Amino acid sequence: MEEDGGDAKVGMLESFMRNQQNSLKSLFHRKKSSAGRDGDGSPSPVASPKPIPQLSLLANSVVSRCSIILKIPTQDLQHRFDVELPESVKQLLTYARNFLEFCSFQALHQVMKQPNYLSDQEFRQLMFDMMLAWETPSVTSENESSKDAVSPPSTQDSEDEDGWSLFYSSPTTMAMQVDEKKSVGQEAFARIAPVCPAIADAITVHNLFDALTSSSGHRLHFLVYDKYIRTLDKIFKAAKSSLGPSAASLQLAKGEIVLDMDGGNPVLPVFKHVGISAWPGKLTLTNCALYFDSMGGGDKPMRYDLIEDTKQVIKPELTGPLGARIFDKAIMYKSITVPEPVYFEFTEFKGNARRDYWLGICLEILRVQWFIRKYNFKGIQRSEILARAILGIFRYRAIKEAFQVFSSQYKTLLIFNLAESLPGGDMVLEALYSRVSRITTDVQSDVSSVQYMKWPSKLSPVSLILLEHFGLNLETGTNMGEEMIIVGDFCVGETSPLEIALKQSILNTDRAEAAQATVEQVKVEGIDTNVAVMKELLLPFIKLALRINLLASWQEPYKSTVFVILVSYLIISGWIGFVLPLILLLVAMVMLWRKQFNKGKEPKAVRVKAPPSKNAVEQLLLLQDAISQFESLIQAVNVGLLKIRAITLAILPQATDTSAISLVIVAVILAVVPMKYLITIAFVEWFTRETGWRKASSDRLERRIREWWFRVPAAPVQLIRTDESKKKK
Repeated sequence: MEEDGGDAKVGMLESFMRNQQNSLKSLFHRKKSSAGRDGDGSPSPVASPKPIPQLSLLANSVVSRCSIILKIPTQDLQHRFDVELPESVKQLLTYARNFLEFCSFQALHQVMKQPNYLSDQEFRQLMFDMMLAWETPSVTSENESSKDAVSPPSTQDSEDEDGWSLFYSSPTTMAMQVDEKKSVGQEAFARIAPVCPAIADAITVHNLFDALTSSSGHRLHFLVYDKYIRTLDKIFKAAKSSLGPSAASLQLAKGEIVLDMDGGNPVLPVFKHVGISAWPGKLTLTNCALYFDSMGGGDKPMRYDLIEDTKQVIKPELTGPLGARIFDKAIMYKSITVPEPVYFEFTEFKGNARRDYWLGICLEILRVQWFIRKYNFKGIQRSEILARAILGIFRYRAIKEAFQVFSSQYKTLLIFNLAESLPGGDMVLEALYSRVSRITTDVQSDVSSVQYMKWPSKLSPVSLILLEHFGLNLETGTNMGEEMIIVGDFCVGETSPLEIALKQSILNTDRAEAAQATVEQVKVEGIDTNVAVMKELLLPFIKLALRINLLASWQEPYKSTVFVILVSYLIISGWIGFVLPLILLLVAMVMLWRKQFNKGKEPKAVRVKAPPSKNAVEQLLLLQDAISQFESLIQAVNVGLLKIRAITLAILPQATDTSAISLVIVAVILAVVPMKYLITIAFVEWFTRETGWRKASSDRLERRIREWWFRVPAAPVQLIRTDESKKKK
């Protein structure tokens, strides 16, 4: 009896799951009526689509599914493509691919109007098939791999989460289980995926592809792609649920969305450091601010604003107990609205990936708010920019949670962080500004396929619409209903200005990464070692300075006399102004000569004689001695400034009188004597002070000036200590 009851329960569960799956597939597989006709008795336009001869089998499959979604026969789609689009996209070699883009763009925009489309397995399969078909769109491109015309079967329902992580973490297992030819390249992914902003952004799509294919030979497999989409869907649902009771204590403003939370686990809280005090708690990031809620306390969560221009600074920092700088696991927040910097420490047993993730998403919100202020975006355009940054953070979370991949400086998945780090990133932001400035809610409802044949003058806030479909609403002051037409910045067979700016920036990035790799190779450790390297690099200038000093010492009177006469003539005749341009010209000629004759040759390494190695104690003593010398130098500078202040304030009247008379004499000389003669006199006086007939008088004059300076008192200084009790509060 127990077995029968168990079988009945299993049967009910299977029936329920089949019903749910069929309901999700309703958009992609519309059931025919019993007569195969519509209610009015006319034949269904999408009941049996006919294949197009120019397309491959997979491309025909994709186009037929697009026609079902659009409720337009494939022949009508092809007719629109042939009639409405320009001849430049209908060439023989590109016809199949451009027609596939034409159908795919429209179908994806239609699907994006439906709620929870990321949860639908058929949508994920269709989009992956679009990428596969984009690589082999025509019959000729299919001939070499006719057996690979269908997409890989989806088996994710039989995989659990542990199996997924193990699968992705082992490239060997992946190569054994997945056919290499059933995978997508970067170009196809970059062309199709950004059409759905929830999945990818045109600015970061290449970095996203690199993250997804980091262990699969730069080819994207369906299982990895599918896991990414499912994780992204979970994050959207979690973000919607976080607006409930869990965020009630934060008292969020209208249009404020929780992007991520950390520290809710008592085992791994976030520590807030202010001065020598620290509190464990939970940190929350929204599109407007950072919130810190202390554990076990009834105080209101502290809010740290990211919207207004209050000179905010967010950067990585070292923290530790009692204010010690030990652990590199914190970020610092500083602005003019907080009395002193606040440090948020993300404790973890190994590494600082947790801190780096939070540093990235906090800087992303700070920079998108700066971008909004710079171009003074308001209303719908401001909300679209925010929505674009929010989607980027959700994608970053999905990659981190699904695959534990953390991006480098030039490979980040965050739009504005990437634009900040890329060479030429300002050009990318200008192209983004040009796109955002065309966003409006006044989009005509009869654009049909015209929007894909030329760059539209008006664009829809696609990212904002997607966020609202997921239940995340930003304050816009407009009604973003489902009836609104989606017009994206995508044109069949063409590259957008934003993509052009990004490609140029990526080319510059490759050069920057190569240069940075050489920088990391030549970095050495140790103060004495770095001093030795610096001395070797500055050796030509050191030798020049020593040579001039030798001439000034008059140990070789003939050479010193010729030098002083030559320099004096150059100054008086005015030729001294051409010396620097001549030096720069000679340096440029040497550089060009070396470029011409050193092509293909390995650069010669700088040979530096390494100083004797020192143990830890000796290095600490050396560091202490360097710090002491630097402190003495600062003290000497402060004493000199205080003595000048004393002379200015007439604390010693005799010194003030002498200084005032000297200044008057110098002012008269500067007003009467031409500058070139003054420079010549100053040079001759400095250069001949070591000659035999002047040395005694020069030493005597220096002694009198030094003695006069020692008699000048320093102005008083009073140090004001801060109240430590207030600091602890």
